[in-house]
Amino acid sequence: MSPRDTQRARVYDAEGLVRRIFDRADESGVRTVELHGSQITLPIERRFASVESVQNYADRVLALNWVRARWDRATAPLTVRSRAGAAAAHYESERAVLAVPLHTRGTAWALRELVILHELAHHLEPHPTDLAPHGPEFCTRYLDLVDGVIGPEAALVLRTTLLGCGVRCG
Repeated sequence: MSPRDTQRARVYDAEGLVRRIFDRADESGVRTVELHGSQITLPIERRFASVESVQNYADRVLALNWVRARWDRATAPLTVRSRAGAAAAHYESERAVLAVPLHTRGTAWALRELVILHELAHHLEPHPTDLAPHGPEFCTRYLDLVDGVIGPEAALVLRTTLLGCGVRCG
């Protein structure tokens, strides 16, 4: 049995804020944001059209040399499936399945890079039952993925937002 997931709500709150920052940048076409007095240019966050495109992306991320060198679970097979009628993506550790809702209230909000990297961070957990699902170790793994895949600017925005929401990393 895993420890209590005391950071879960705060992690989700921080992610919601970061997704809105990226959404506004996409809508306005202005990719420069001010973060604690510094100007940061946000990289493009990939969006996906199907379960197959998410599967392809996940396979490519898990095949990256630096990901395989850092996390043994990167070699473990992962299956992506659709999750009908659900409002959230999730990872099923027992079967190594990433489930994503395709359309919720007319949008495909979960078919985006930040959400998929969050779920991949769960997949890379070395011993899923030993640590809280959204504990400090998970957050560091998630930040490392965002930094290495989307870019350091995205990781900086996510890290400062997580910390601002009271999330511990480490």
